[in-house]
Amino acid sequence: MFSFQTSLLFLATALVVAITPGPGIFYIVARTLAGGRSEGLASSVGLGLGGLVHVLGGAIGISALVMASAEAFTLLKIAGALYLIWLGIKTWRAARVVEPTAVQTTGAHRAFREGIVVEALNPKTAAFFLAFIPQFVDPTAHVGAQFIVLGLVSVALNTSVDLIVTYWAAKARAGLAKRPSFIAKTRQASGAVMVGLGATLLLARRAN
Repeated sequence: MFSFQTSLLFLATALVVAITPGPGIFYIVARTLAGGRSEGLASSVGLGLGGLVHVLGGAIGISALVMASAEAFTLLKIAGALYLIWLGIKTWRAARVVEPTAVQTTGAHRAFREGIVVEALNPKTAAFFLAFIPQFVDPTAHVGAQFIVLGLVSVALNTSVDLIVTYWAAKARAGLAKRPSFIAKTRQASGAVMVGLGATLLLARRAN
């Protein structure tokens, strides 16, 4: 379906995109610092599944319709932004306790579900896939199948990077957790990051 040169170029480009720090990586770092390795891993997998929503949507044309409609884009953007801001405020409020042992974590199952919702409600992810993947699609072959294959590869690379980021963020958290107020402070910082990401998404403009 794809030539060797096209496949190599796509992998190289997708890898560069995956390792470039962006909202997804910052979100994973925030969740890991706030809730530990289990929540970071769960959030990484959740973001990956949320990304698959946009891959499938793009393959069948739903994402294209959303991006073409200013109203649909705005609704999705507001929903995703408010959800992120709500998560950030909730994380900040839960971090007011100074003793780390008294700070309650979200839990892996909930972090997994929230990761899916955060990514599925992110119209910028849909815009990225619609702008990036078609450049490597052969219009003479089955476009939908190619879109799905390339989308799966892109999501797999992004998730792999997120898992690596989780590992190092968890090591950093474990190394500094001996400080009495560290967990509470990192949860506050994580909440602030989530609110900032939500505000950034809220200001996102629809691509022309």
